[in-house]
Amino acid sequence: MLKDLTNSDLDRKNILNNHVAIQELYQHIGFFGFKHDGKFRFTKLQVAEYFEVDIRTVERLVENHKEEVVESGYEIYTGFKLKDFKDRIVAFIQKVNEGSYVPDIHVGNMIKSFENELDSLSRTPQLAVFTYKSFLNIGMLLIGSEKAQNLRSTMLDVVIDVLNQKLGGKTKFINQREEEYLSSAIREYNYRQEFTNALDAYITDNKFKYAQLTDKIYKSIFNENAKEYRQVLRLNAKESVRNTMYSEVLDLVAAYENGFSKFLKNEYEQLGKKLSLSEAHIIYSKYEQITEATLMPLREKARSLMASRDLAFRDSLHEKLKEYINEVSSDDYDKFLGDRSMDLEQRLEENKDVFRRLKER
Repeated sequence: MLKDLTNSDLDRKNILNNHVAIQELYQHIGFFGFKHDGKFRFTKLQVAEYFEVDIRTVERLVENHKEEVVESGYEIYTGFKLKDFKDRIVAFIQKVNEGSYVPDIHVGNMIKSFENELDSLSRTPQLAVFTYKSFLNIGMLLIGSEKAQNLRSTMLDVVIDVLNQKLGGKTKFINQREEEYLSSAIREYNYRQEFTNALDAYITDNKFKYAQLTDKIYKSIFNENAKEYRQVLRLNAKESVRNTMYSEVLDLVAAYENGFSKFLKNEYEQLGKKLSLSEAHIIYSKYEQITEATLMPLREKARSLMASRDLAFRDSLHEKLKEYINEVSSDDYDKFLGDRSMDLEQRLEENKDVFRRLKER
């Protein structure tokens, strides 16, 4: 799906929240800035020089997108923080001039900028300072700069490369890299067994009952039936729908399956006979109405996570969930792409005893 970073704040935030991609961008772009308080910092002049634009252009972008740029790390240094920043710059330049530190070409260019700014730095009561993320943020907003356009192209390429390196192109099953996935999948499998057993015990024989009532649950949770879900994720006939679901969605599916199984049993016991499939549909609607308020918060969360993650990770848009799309959090990028993520096969091997006990509960 074609992304226009200059127009989409959602796509911009998804890149800036992707710590794995940001680390790769460090290496691709260079231009590391001056490290202060654990982060690379840039002055407004340095940002303008990099993108080869007038400093007033940067100022206008900051003013027009203040909340977004501040969120990505832009701030105004004053008082002690400004003094400490100036002192460290002066000390660093002195080390370079004395020959005790040899900068690379990017740092060398940066020192020239600092030297040009030193006079004004000594007089100004405040200084606009950008972090690496807010520098990238400006690059995503800036129109009319060839370097900004190249930067945006590099960003999008790096995001794709990171996904391919981590997943080997298998984004359909990125959900399985999360720590919580396997335990959720096992729980859902057990509740699924109870659900199908209930359909066998309390509904008359009908080969369509499993698919139709499963679709009822899917429609309740994420507004799509199994066929629609397959189309959105471009699954082939052999690929399981549930193997692609995030742990939060699986947990909610299990809750619906378990709840409806018990509800169906009560209806069967009151009637004293098996129900027809059409009667089961009516009973499901009753169950859905009764649990609406209770399950709404979990359903809203699941829809948002599913719609947002699938757009960012799988480039898949759930049209019926468009209103639930938000940015993907930094924590989510760590879950699925960072050090906390792991191939399912590797996680199974490392935790086989734990998961065997969980399955046998």
